[in-house]
Amino acid sequence: MLRTLKWLASSVLAVVIVAALFIALFGWNWLRAPLERQVLAQTGRVLLIQGDLDVKLGWPWPRVSARQVSFANPVWAAQAHLLTADEVAFSIHLPQLLVQRLKLSDLHLVKPLVFLQRHADGRKTWLLDLNQQNDNARIDIDRLTLDQGVIGYEDTATKTSLRAELSTVPVPAGGPGGSGANFVAKGKFKGLPLAAKGSGDSVLALLDESTPYGLTLDATIGQTRIQAAGHVTSLMKFSSVDMQLALSGDNLNQLVVLTGIALPATRDYVAQGHLVRQGNTLRYDAFSGRVGSSDLVGWWQVKTGGKRPLLSADLVSNQLTLEDLGPVIGARTGKLQAAIKAVETSGAAGAVTPASKRVMPDLPFKFANWDSVDAEVKFSAQSMRQASYMPLEALSTQLSLKDSVLTLNPLQFGVASGQINAVVRLDGRHNPIQAEAQVQLKRLALAKLLPADQKGIASTSQIGGQIKLAGSGNSVGSMLAHADGSVALLVSGGQISQMAMEKAGLHLWEIFQLTLTGDKQIKLRCAVANFDVKAGDMQTNTLLLDTEVTTLLGTGHIDLAQEKLDLTLNQKTKNTSPLALRSPIHISGNFAQPIIRVDQTRVAARALGALTLGVINPLLALIPLVDAGPGQDSDCAQWLQRKK
Repeated sequence: MLRTLKWLASSVLAVVIVAALFIALFGWNWLRAPLERQVLAQTGRVLLIQGDLDVKLGWPWPRVSARQVSFANPVWAAQAHLLTADEVAFSIHLPQLLVQRLKLSDLHLVKPLVFLQRHADGRKTWLLDLNQQNDNARIDIDRLTLDQGVIGYEDTATKTSLRAELSTVPVPAGGPGGSGANFVAKGKFKGLPLAAKGSGDSVLALLDESTPYGLTLDATIGQTRIQAAGHVTSLMKFSSVDMQLALSGDNLNQLVVLTGIALPATRDYVAQGHLVRQGNTLRYDAFSGRVGSSDLVGWWQVKTGGKRPLLSADLVSNQLTLEDLGPVIGARTGKLQAAIKAVETSGAAGAVTPASKRVMPDLPFKFANWDSVDAEVKFSAQSMRQASYMPLEALSTQLSLKDSVLTLNPLQFGVASGQINAVVRLDGRHNPIQAEAQVQLKRLALAKLLPADQKGIASTSQIGGQIKLAGSGNSVGSMLAHADGSVALLVSGGQISQMAMEKAGLHLWEIFQLTLTGDKQIKLRCAVANFDVKAGDMQTNTLLLDTEVTTLLGTGHIDLAQEKLDLTLNQKTKNTSPLALRSPIHISGNFAQPIIRVDQTRVAARALGALTLGVINPLLALIPLVDAGPGQDSDCAQWLQRKK
């Protein structure tokens, strides 16, 4: 046995000596052909090593280098080669290789041209099985350095086509060791034009979860600009992130292309803050910025690992502009201001342009993305920039999105020294969206809701009420167009302009008197608007305004689908007026430009009657113009009791 062991040892030693002599005399280039044949057999693709091949032995990481290397792409790829490089050098893990798994470390590529492509059917050029579909048939690379190269990526399914040029930047003499890398990229990302530039550390730690990689980035994707500086750990997994991040763009909902998470439509925005990832939580902390002309501060975070990502946020605006909320509810830019201006400036028979006919927000919600995320978001506006047509003072809400059902509970507005409290539920599991809303109005000051030139009409009066609606549609306008429910509003107490009420009754004598003596305030007993809503049509149950001198009683309906008004007000005078052209008042037109006019036929008949009788006797001409009254007080108590 001793002789046998000596023989085996001698044989092994002889083989090693012969191999060493062979390598010393002929080098490692003799391995090129066997290696190329083996790669072709395993992958079906050609590997060519046209320069020297060298191996520096070591355990367990021998280092391999080769010059003038190319590796083919599959025949279906747009480019012939996956990789060409002047030099390829790497360390290979021998224990992994013995179990037929290729693991590389410290891969260094000199002037590489890399082209990666993903086919629409899922095949990927970087997978090394014959069909390019086995995700395990890939090379694991721990760390990578590139010296002046070009990387391309194509994915027709996602409309992505990118080209990046990389260059190595040596550190100046006397600086720290190593070098950095600059890059410039352009192309399309998910159909959007992309342009990016930046720099990073020389070594890309692809899988290392302990070594942060320094990175600066300035990129534009579509209308979104991203500026970042900091560190990322494990570029393949992004296991840790610590960066200062600035974002800007035309609309927050465009970020769905980058994040895969549904965000609301907004006006243009900018934000800057601290982006940190730890474990499965990505947090954008202590950020500040603006949306439109409204400031915004707070934090948001996304937590993964559940059925879908969970977005949490706490956002505060110190001064919010009303128009900045328009896109969130589907209002077109500038439409709200234009509509209100049309109402305030329109004449009784003014022309209505097509652009001003619609007031209700009509842009559809993008609810198809609601199932991409669950959300719990708090938002508050400490103060509001005043708008003449809607004196909002504050806003707060708690938004919840779960399983495609969006709820605002509570949704609170400070308005005209009062408050509007609402609960809104939008069920995005259905197409169209199923919507429900319950709204309570509490102690809104009527005078603050009137246009500036009419604020003297009413004083100290307060509005309360309740709105309950349910409908379906993919925009606010279409939801209201199909709504069922009820609307009940009540104005109680306070005073109102006598001149306004005398004009409503067309009491010419009283108008003449007040013109001479000046207007005065009279008691407003109550005003009530009560509608039943069916399929978007508001039918009048009760419509009245009761004062000391007259009562206005209304009938008709409001078409929410067409935004049309069809109301008639009749006067019940409580005091005899010796000179009046009493006539019903018709309110027609649309929400953007209502038309208020008297019944000209009735007025003409009264005037004609007065002229006819005046021919007989001038005193008789006054008979058709007398409004004898007396009207009766309305039972406001029942409405006031309902308000309580």
